[in-house]
Amino acid sequence: MNNLSMKHVIDNDAYGTVLESGAVRFQRLLPGPIERVWDYITDPEKRATWLAAGEMDLRVGGQVVLNFRNGDLAPKGEPVPERFQKYTGPIAHGGRITQLDPPRLLAMTWGESVDGGEAGCGTSSEVIFELTPRGKDVLLVLTHRRLGSRGDMLSVSAGWHVHVAALIDQLHGRPVHSFWTMLDRLNKDYDRQLPA
Repeated sequence: MNNLSMKHVIDNDAYGTVLESGAVRFQRLLPGPIERVWDYITDPEKRATWLAAGEMDLRVGGQVVLNFRNGDLAPKGEPVPERFQKYTGPIAHGGRITQLDPPRLLAMTWGESVDGGEAGCGTSSEVIFELTPRGKDVLLVLTHRRLGSRGDMLSVSAGWHVHVAALIDQLHGRPVHSFWTMLDRLNKDYDRQLPA
């Protein structure tokens, strides 16, 4: 399949796909090259522009620390809906790298405690980033598995959707156009779509 037809297949606004109970997958076509996208996933400063800062010990078994400051991702002056006030940050999530094949694959546990403290979210799950060159672009397949409840699925689905949209904005060199407004809309959309 050539690059032009791939762009018609991948919808960067598509909702995540439920794979099985407790698993959701997103596919997005990003501007490359693959090494640049890899840097935005693994470099703490670049990752902070769309997801969370924090160090990654890039080896299997290495510790991952994600320091979320979602309030810093939103455009200046964008109001925060009351139900998302607690997510403005700082919030710390931890994990361990389970698979690593730079610059194509990074898998890690998600939601573990950081330095023995309380876990950042209620469950330890797994996130897998898979990158594949597609001409000048890069196909990102992001899978989040082992989510324990429908509430976790809802939060993770809407969260990844808005965070990856912010990554796409960063890679295109444009400001994030919304964060909280988009997250609010997506939470409602996913709530209607996810199985009970």
